[in-house]
Amino acid sequence: MTRFRLIVEYDGRPFMGWQRQSHGPSVQAVIEQAIKDVTQEDAVVHAAGRTDAGVHAEAMTAHVDIARAIAPFRLMEALNAKMRPHPVAILACAEVAEDWHARFSCLGRRYVYRIVNRRAPLALDQGRAWRVIQPLDATAMHEAAQILLGTHDFTTFRSVHCQSASPVKSIDRITIQRFGDDIEVDVAARSFLHHQVRSMVGCLVLVGQGKWQTADLKAALEARDRAALGFNAPPDGLYFIAAHYPS
Repeated sequence: MTRFRLIVEYDGRPFMGWQRQSHGPSVQAVIEQAIKDVTQEDAVVHAAGRTDAGVHAEAMTAHVDIARAIAPFRLMEALNAKMRPHPVAILACAEVAEDWHARFSCLGRRYVYRIVNRRAPLALDQGRAWRVIQPLDATAMHEAAQILLGTHDFTTFRSVHCQSASPVKSIDRITIQRFGDDIEVDVAARSFLHHQVRSMVGCLVLVGQGKWQTADLKAALEARDRAALGFNAPPDGLYFIAAHYPS
């Protein structure tokens, strides 16, 4: 049995999320079916994170155990061929130690949320970014976001369906920058709650619009109450960017 590490890119629009679902297509199911087609094995693919419906990934890390002898490059090529026309691609494949785990060995995860701040419709990025028509002050958003740094009870920013054992999480970095009409929210942490990034972004957009001040965001955080949430951003602009592991 060989354990393979996979780096996966996908467009989340056609899927109910990463995790296998009984009521719709998932990224996990597409990869597992491709593995079965290639190896005739019923394998389970484990990922560093479980993205929601409509959320994308530039480099999701995953692993799978396969009994058949096959070279990593050949496995990658075969899976990519079998997954067509699904918008899923294996970017890299390598053998790893049998005790290495995509989820439990992970030391940190990074997401980017992409906002397009303009009045014109999204001709190229529909479903891949959140269009906000009202002008946004990215500097005010960045400054307000710094109160989210560190360890807090993020109950306000946690979905009612979240299965995490605790609402306490630690944000290691959060930066907000404007590039023309694009505003990027870049967030890094060891782990996240269900909907945490989307919920934080929704409230930060209220700051950018001038509807909230930094004090309002701080009050929402300290309320530790989902009812205090200002707004939950849509999944369109959220991307899983990277998972980090011990070298």
